[in-house]
Amino acid sequence: MTGLDGVSVEALSDTIGAIYDCALDPQQWPDTCRKIASLCESTAGGICVHDLRHTQNDQLFVFGYERPFLEKLGQNYPQSPMAASDAVANVGDVKALSIENNDLHESRFFHDVLKPFGLRDIIWFPALRTGARMASMHASRVEQTPQYREREISLFKLLSPHVCRVLAISDALDIRTLRSEMLERTLDGLVSGVYLTARDGRVVYMNAEAERQIKAGTSIRIVNNRISPTDPATREALSKAIDEAAREDADTETREHSLAIPDSEGGPGYVATLLPVARGQRRGIVAPFAASVALFAKDPIEAPLLPGEAFARLYKLTGSELRVVLALAQGLGGKDAADMLGISEPTIRSHLQRIFAKTGAVRQADLLRLFQNATPPIRAPQRAAAYS
Repeated sequence: MTGLDGVSVEALSDTIGAIYDCALDPQQWPDTCRKIASLCESTAGGICVHDLRHTQNDQLFVFGYERPFLEKLGQNYPQSPMAASDAVANVGDVKALSIENNDLHESRFFHDVLKPFGLRDIIWFPALRTGARMASMHASRVEQTPQYREREISLFKLLSPHVCRVLAISDALDIRTLRSEMLERTLDGLVSGVYLTARDGRVVYMNAEAERQIKAGTSIRIVNNRISPTDPATREALSKAIDEAAREDADTETREHSLAIPDSEGGPGYVATLLPVARGQRRGIVAPFAASVALFAKDPIEAPLLPGEAFARLYKLTGSELRVVLALAQGLGGKDAADMLGISEPTIRSHLQRIFAKTGAVRQADLLRLFQNATPPIRAPQRAAAYS
């Protein structure tokens, strides 16, 4: 035996071997995730990918869940205990909902998201951080089974270094390994219009915001499959900028080009930035699109979403403190925030005092203003399905 009740040396060795097999063939992850879930007597689980700003999640190798549950949890993920915990956790840190929140079954998250689908507890750990994305492995139990205890926590702690190591080795989140649709969904979340062009200037990809800009047609149009600003002088300047950004000179990898694209009807237009992407790490990211230049066109008055992870790390907030900030940022009062989080109003006030001490804010309004000023260029989600 291994010292873990009910887990034999053979079963553990077989599971660890299966994990390392995934380094060579990531498509073996679904079966491996089932092996891991089976070891800890779980009915569902998998690996999920989400952006660290908690605006979009992708079910990568998930099994055992009903689609309505994934949609429901996706809508509530930014306020979930997992999101707040992952914002401040280290890769490999094992958590369980019942351990993170002793009053889990009294929280609104449990009653609104987990209980309607018969789920009792979730165990997970962040497995890989890469750029603005993170992967996490998880498993879950239904109401008829006990909450996770030390046995399962110990098992996940034993397996987490192997999972983290394999994901790092295989770089399973690399866009060349996974579907290019994942990158498309990430780009569709941006406030900026993203146009990827080939070396000759042909547009090979536009995100959702770029398509909206083209549909408006007052600043940017597509003519002969090329970006064509409505202002003639800007059209010529953009063409030259794309040619220069696409050149293979040694210094173009880090060079950026910026220009204004005015609106033909007197609107604010867009601020555009061009970035070479044909070489270095950027080339690997946009490889599915065979792009040489990326153009980002942003409305200067467009407001982005609130962040969570960067703000928490900047001020060294705990997961519980971040959850309080996120709740208050939705416009909730102390009583409503306490009800949503399943804690008492005095606990909310205690968290706030610690948050004020860490951030230097003296009032709640000052805190929320500070939070709002640290905003990433991410568009508000359209209540879409996702899960982490």
